[in-house]
Amino acid sequence: MRRLPFSPWHLLLMPLALLFVLPLVQMVLTSFMSAGEINRFPPRFIPSGIHLDGYRALLSESHIVRWFFNTVLVSGVSVIGHLVLCSTAGYGFARLRFVGRGVAFVAVVATVMIPIQLLMIPTYLMFAKIGIVDTLAAAFVPWLASAFGIFLMRQFFLSLPVELEEAARLDGCGPFGTFVRIVLPLARPALATLAVFTLLSSWNDLLWPLVAINDDTRFTLQVGLASFQGTRRTEWSQLMAGNVIATMPLILAFLVAQRRFVATMRFTGLKG
Repeated sequence: MRRLPFSPWHLLLMPLALLFVLPLVQMVLTSFMSAGEINRFPPRFIPSGIHLDGYRALLSESHIVRWFFNTVLVSGVSVIGHLVLCSTAGYGFARLRFVGRGVAFVAVVATVMIPIQLLMIPTYLMFAKIGIVDTLAAAFVPWLASAFGIFLMRQFFLSLPVELEEAARLDGCGPFGTFVRIVLPLARPALATLAVFTLLSSWNDLLWPLVAINDDTRFTLQVGLASFQGTRRTEWSQLMAGNVIATMPLILAFLVAQRRFVATMRFTGLKG
């Protein structure tokens, strides 16, 4: 009996992958439909031609370019903050020995179980007192670090052989130098995975920016696109075109970091 040229699991995974890809394909096709084709019944799944009305209206009637750069800024600061703060805290919990380390780590991880809705009003009041409400800082400050990021980096650092750091110390490298020169280069897969998770979360965040930002020139993409959905009318052509613009950078980012993402998922489960 001849063996299959691929894993038998692919027979299950390929239909599931198609199931998830179809809405994305439909979104892209709908963005090139005219308003008449979008609203007709029964609906069309393939446009009769390439209509750019939604993209033209999006560029001329909204601040989509400003929203895009606002989102890039918020996500970029969030990713950098996560890479710096979460890697430092994760290394401290994994390697440094201090009184109350276990209790402190459990307390940090326990914050994951607190619903974000419970924190919104205290966070808003705190931001109002320091004067950053209705600014982009209000959108990225809550994303500078997270308990999940600290947990992910700690698990990865625990999977690294401690002998590498001991050899560096014997050569005269201090704790900070060991962390920067030895540990961080080995942690590139974990850092890439953390960057992807942070980018996805901060890029797609809607609830908090919707509360903290009122000026439409400071909207992020998700808040701006939500403004196309009204109680009585939805601008479907503009909404689909905006969703295409908002989704493509995330797909490209995941394709670039895919190999490191898989490598991290393999290593982080080796030690607890």
